[in-house]
Amino acid sequence: MAVNIDTYRATQNNENFTSGGRMEKDYGNLNGNTNTNGGGYHLDHNMDSDEALKRIRTTGSLSISPELFEKIYLSPQNKVAGELRKTFGNPTPLALVGFLLSLSPLSCILMGWRGAGGSGASDTGVYFFFGGLLMILGALGEWIIGNTFPFVVFGSFGAFWLSFAGTLTPSFNAYGAFSTTSNPADGLTVPTFNASFAFFQIFMGVLCFVYMICALRTNIVFVGIFATLVPAFGCLAGAYIHLANGNATLAVHLQVVAGACTFVTCMLGWWIFFAILLASLDFPFQLPVGDLSHIIKGASEKAKAKDEYSA
Repeated sequence: MAVNIDTYRATQNNENFTSGGRMEKDYGNLNGNTNTNGGGYHLDHNMDSDEALKRIRTTGSLSISPELFEKIYLSPQNKVAGELRKTFGNPTPLALVGFLLSLSPLSCILMGWRGAGGSGASDTGVYFFFGGLLMILGALGEWIIGNTFPFVVFGSFGAFWLSFAGTLTPSFNAYGAFSTTSNPADGLTVPTFNASFAFFQIFMGVLCFVYMICALRTNIVFVGIFATLVPAFGCLAGAYIHLANGNATLAVHLQVVAGACTFVTCMLGWWIFFAILLASLDFPFQLPVGDLSHIIKGASEKAKAKDEYSA
């Protein structure tokens, strides 16, 4: 790996690295000269530049701070075996692209902008190949590198988009099974179908509520995404229920409110997506996401602090 003196200086000044610049892996004593803390190397301004560059070439990379880890992986920093995070790229932005390119147009459709409508049926292909495919691929990537929370979140939402797309696809006969005529599309107006489909929205809202609580250990933006999805799914469920009861006007109003909530979700999603890409490319400026990992401490961190206090 070619490294010059500018790389060393950039390493010294980069705020994305942990305090003290600890290396990800301990490779032992180099030329009998070490500056360690718990087995990790430190690069500071007192170290000879040639020695520092030699260590950078040997180790290959530096560890990142818990705040940066939480930002780019949407999960509190955890320890996993092996070096998969250095082998594979970060799958989080890919999953976010699938989510945003599906929900952003759907939110506009739900609000009826520029005459849009049809419950988003015009974008069925988008839900399959952006929402479903990219989020499932992103979930698999998170699973490979050991990030449980984003793996579950992306996998479940990938399944949601596939299910939603399947429901809108005539060949799946989801609504056609309720039709009392020769036209399968008539099943969309049958009260039984709408009342039944509402329960899917209800429990997606319950799932998002669970995710919102869990996201309190990540950042404010991620919490906001789930905090806006909970009422969005609630309004969608209400829209289908009122449509089943014949209250079409109220159903439309609830659908518009749901679209407004998901639009806010998308704005938060675009913000965190941009923030992750900037952090991944080590841009000279970063977007804040409101880190919460240092506010709500993990159980293992509390236990460790308690043991240290007792000692």
